Amino acid sequence: MATVPEPFHCEVVPEREGVRVIPKGELDLATVGALDDVIDELRGAGFRHIVLDLRELTFIDSTGLRTILRLNQSAEAGELILELTPGNPQVQRIFAMTRTLDELPFIQPKRPT
Repeated sequence: MATVPEPFHCEVVPEREGVRVIPKGELDLATVGALDDVIDELRGAGFRHIVLDLRELTFIDSTGLRTILRLNQSAEAGELILELTPGNPQVQRIFAMTRTLDELPFIQPKRPT
């Protein structure tokens, strides 16, 4: 019997230096808008330091990758500070396959989820 994947949602955890966004489920064409909405809302509220914690993602497609690359471009332009907590091997595979792993600001997790 196949298991039903958890519906996509984002958990937001305020931290001393900024905010941690934890997307859960599959980040793909159907769900990337929800992540964009959360990030836009946080930026609109004045948060500049965003940690995108990928540990709870089960899958990411090219649309999710483009969203992360766009956030990284905003960070490189000085519009925000972005850090990424690596996901599971299946999630990290897209970064390795597209040779973007070393271009993105991955950090070691500060705490387990």
